[in-house]
Amino acid sequence: MLNRRRFLTGSAALGAAAALAKPAIAQSKPKVVIIGGGPGGGTVLAELSSSVEDKLDITLIEAQTHYTTCFYSNLYLGGFQALDNLTYSFENVKKRPGVTVVNDMAQAVDRGGRKVALASGQTVAYDLLVMSPGIDVDYNSVPGWSQAAEERMPHAWKAGPQLTLLKRQLDAVPDGGLIVMLAPPNPYRCPPGPYERASMMAHALKAAGKSKARIVILDPKDKFSKQPLFQQGWERHYPGMVEWLPPSIHSGIKSVDPATMTVETGFETYRNASLVNVIPRQTAGSIARTAGLTDEKGYCPIDPFTMKSRMDPHIFVVGDACIGGDMPKSAYASSNQAQIAAMTIKAELLNMPKPEAGFNNTCWSLIDTDDSVKIGGTYKPTPEKIKEESSFISKMEDTPEIRRTNYEESASWYVGLTTKLFA
Repeated sequence: MLNRRRFLTGSAALGAAAALAKPAIAQSKPKVVIIGGGPGGGTVLAELSSSVEDKLDITLIEAQTHYTTCFYSNLYLGGFQALDNLTYSFENVKKRPGVTVVNDMAQAVDRGGRKVALASGQTVAYDLLVMSPGIDVDYNSVPGWSQAAEERMPHAWKAGPQLTLLKRQLDAVPDGGLIVMLAPPNPYRCPPGPYERASMMAHALKAAGKSKARIVILDPKDKFSKQPLFQQGWERHYPGMVEWLPPSIHSGIKSVDPATMTVETGFETYRNASLVNVIPRQTAGSIARTAGLTDEKGYCPIDPFTMKSRMDPHIFVVGDACIGGDMPKSAYASSNQAQIAAMTIKAELLNMPKPEAGFNNTCWSLIDTDDSVKIGGTYKPTPEKIKEESSFISKMEDTPEIRRTNYEESASWYVGLTTKLFA
């Protein structure tokens, strides 16, 4: 189990270039409102509250009183982490200087008046607004599936009740049982996530003496992140348990039936599955869409140099909800983008220096005990998008020592980020 007192020393803060903004509201301290307390919004809050000596009035709007991290949640399914290790409260965040935490749902944004309307009926004014609402799942993207159906065929792509439901269903799969996973189309949160999930499911089944169980992944994509590494790992650790099928083989999902746990494809019908994990199409969180910050594909265009919305110069969008160019949607990327947004905010509201923007990302995936693989890169802003400059990926021939070191890196990163967000 992770020791939360360990602290990962992060890389040097990255900056952003932006035009100087003038507060629209007369007050002693500029108001910054942050929607979403995960790795994006939480990092903006941490960067601002720790470095500006209470010069800003910061309000975090977060519907949850306790936050369970989606990142590392696959390890809960695999039995490597307890759920308590992945769940945090905002009590320590409330003690930070200049910070107010509002446990309420943001329902609408009055962009002209610079106000956020809450479900309680209250409003919160801002000079600058940071949007980090994460993703919503599209219940209409899989024929036969719906919000009601997620109780039988969970997505668990948002941590919380869906995650614990999926774990209960996984634990109930019998030896010889069938698991069908519907992988999502691009773009979506955590590109390697479905395949790490399949690995962790296989690990849990094997550890429980259920090696005859089978996991079938029906993918709308012709390839996926770290594909050779995952397939090598499945053959090595879980022979015969995991089968990946691209659209050229299954010919698309025709329908699902939660009542009979059936998945019909253009090629084959899977009946009486023990578990069906539907990971559907995704969009930016609903508050970003209702605020008019998304494009026709449901995500938020941003200025790569500042992380500002291209729709509104007083709003920043960081994390999974934004169009990150070549950057994937990951917790690491969300936190990295948030650092750029925070430095832009400090430059605009407090006349602090405006460093040059730059980005980086790493995604680790656990395949089996001490067998972790990683992928990542460095990125730079261009007028069109955040563009990849360099990349790296684990090698097929990596030694067991290297794979174990990868896991230790991921554990240190997790502790460092969650300490930054919640300590």
